Amino acid sequence: MTDSELQQLVEQISLQSFGKPFRHQAVFNARLKTTGGRYHLADHHIDINPRMLTDFDKATLIGVIKHELVHYHLHLAGLSGQHRTKAFKQLLQAVGGSRYAPTTPQQRSKTARQLVYRCEACGQLYYRKRRINTQKFVCGRCHGRLKLQQIMTN
Repeated sequence: MTDSELQQLVEQISLQSFGKPFRHQAVFNARLKTTGGRYHLADHHIDINPRMLTDFDKATLIGVIKHELVHYHLHLAGLSGQHRTKAFKQLLQAVGGSRYAPTTPQQRSKTARQLVYRCEACGQLYYRKRRINTQKFVCGRCHGRLKLQQIMTN
């Protein structure tokens, strides 16, 4: 799908679901990594994460577009378009937009590694995401030396 096709889809959804025209620009933005889309308050344009279409179906894309259009129409009406407001939640539910963007497979693959340290004296295990300076830190139970046991990836 190209940016012009996305623009037409957003205009069509705005008229069908909200009964109001979308008079600004909607584009794909590949720099969006953890969000489905973004509405810009300053110039009223909408960015959509292209992974919402490539990694998921068109229904997911439409849900994200409706979510961003709720921000758009509430802001232009002079209301707060924040997620926590009652007006936002009601309008989002009325049009059937998605509350949250799904997690992309790229995000899921970024699993945190887990380092396992073992006390040489008492055998106490310590699970950490970041490395510990074993010359500086000792066991909290017996003050024994710590040794890196293994590196686990989830």
